[in-house]
Amino acid sequence: MQNNLNISVKSPSIFRGAFCLFLVFIGFSAFSQPQLKFKDLKKNFGFVKKGEIVIIEFEFVNSGNQPAIITEVKAECSCTTVEFPKQPIAPGQSEKIVVKFDTKSVYDRQDRIVEIVSNAKTPSQKIRFKGVVLNK
Repeated sequence: MQNNLNISVKSPSIFRGAFCLFLVFIGFSAFSQPQLKFKDLKKNFGFVKKGEIVIIEFEFVNSGNQPAIITEVKAECSCTTVEFPKQPIAPGQSEKIVVKFDTKSVYDRQDRIVEIVSNAKTPSQKIRFKGVVLNK
């Protein structure tokens, strides 16, 4: 009977130790993540004539301590195409996302959003561009 008592007294301390190790692991993994920090999240391309292709560059750096991987970009319309790095972005490395906006089918004020999906601490980030397309 005393043997069982010793086991039950030791079990809670083993459980507490394992639980503490789990919390420490979770804490460290929360801090070891990539993070995309954009120089500008919004850009204004000003006034352009209808039919022009506007090229806008969004610069960013991986300010985290793990490689960042952009898995997807989502543009609001077919008039917008996006070029982004396909390879992992090392911690401290700078890169850019290039947005091409074809104005042949739009006019007047334009305000567009591109969503960046990655493995970063903030897995979904939005960049925005706006301007005015003049109807020639």
